[in-house]
Amino acid sequence: MRRADRLFQIVQLIRGRRLTTAAFLAQRLEVSERTVYRDIADLQQQGVPLEGEAGVGYRLGLGFELPPLMFTPDEARALVASVRMAQVWQDPTLAQASQVALGKILSVLPPSARAAANAMPIYAPPVGLEPAAQAALQLLREAVQARRVVRFDYQDAAHKKSQRTVRPLGCFYWGSVWTLAAWCQAREDFRSFRLDRMTHAAWVEGSAGLFQDAQGQTLADFLRMAAPPGIQNQLSP
Repeated sequence: MRRADRLFQIVQLIRGRRLTTAAFLAQRLEVSERTVYRDIADLQQQGVPLEGEAGVGYRLGLGFELPPLMFTPDEARALVASVRMAQVWQDPTLAQASQVALGKILSVLPPSARAAANAMPIYAPPVGLEPAAQAALQLLREAVQARRVVRFDYQDAAHKKSQRTVRPLGCFYWGSVWTLAAWCQAREDFRSFRLDRMTHAAWVEGSAGLFQDAQGQTLADFLRMAAPPGIQNQLSP
């Protein structure tokens, strides 16, 4: 952690408690108490009204408030554009949550920044995922999060049909389609599946439907195998 970030965290921790000891701060920030004492002294010299002393604890003086963290107009515009584009290609639950989250962010912006964000001239017409693909995306995303095995019928590019049972690892968006990266139990190897070629996707019930990361079968392993060396670090979870 950079020192500037640590000083900010010290103020945030102290402002959230009636009395904060150096030992508590040292434990939370993973530094020595001597480092905390030195940081406190520097903050006091910079005009932050920290009251107290070593061995007793510290608190913020009355009336001291930090300004809230705020987005710049360009950052607000970027958020609006990102949500508008993502909503078309997300599953319904995430799309709704993203709109609610954006509303909360916009509500605390200054009027000028909020107006600039809402006037962002980037739009995404509602021509994204088909309802069946949206439902599959939500089921698979939740299966990845819950570590649940999934079974589905699949038709590949040559129109060959099969039933697959997989450990879902991650959902990837490619500009027009979503794919699922998974460990295929039948092939005993990694496979990618297009969501628009899946049907009858469902979680496997019972204890057989739960899985844990296994060496050589994780998303990180898949990315190391599939991604060019130059971008592996950018994709690693």
